Amino acid sequence: MIISEDTKEVSKLLKGIVICRQTGVYLLDLIIDSEINPILLSSFVGALGMFGSENMGKIEEIIIKGLDIQMIIVNKYDLFLIAILDKKVVREDIHAEAEKALDIFYSVYKDEIGDCVDLCIFEPFKKALYAQIDDFFNKITENSEIGDFGFFTNAITKLRNETH
Repeated sequence: MIISEDTKEVSKLLKGIVICRQTGVYLLDLIIDSEINPILLSSFVGALGMFGSENMGKIEEIIIKGLDIQMIIVNKYDLFLIAILDKKVVREDIHAEAEKALDIFYSVYKDEIGDCVDLCIFEPFKKALYAQIDDFFNKITENSEIGDFGFFTNAITKLRNETH
């Protein structure tokens, strides 16, 4: 993806999205902030998931707040979706949107996830999310507020339209 001025503006709000298996095996990333290492992040979240499952039962959601960013980590289908956001972004509905993204990702790629060697097979999903980031940014610009983080839903719709 070519980094455009719009992408630079979006990166102030959305730093990236990573999808990994519950074991921490990296599958897909949509990293806008180049300082984020998606493979290391996948391993970290996998370790949190294993710790949680051994000590607290299955984890549905993890929220990590930093000084400038927040991570919302959603678990479904033995997959984690990690959304790295500016702390100013409203978290409402992100869990549901992340679950919807995992629903589609799983329904499209469930046969490839387990023994996946070639991560390129996930590229269409990545492209749909990239395209949706631009739409999300435009929506924020038009509305001048961050009230809805619904780009996951729109990305899923685009993916469905591209695959049918």
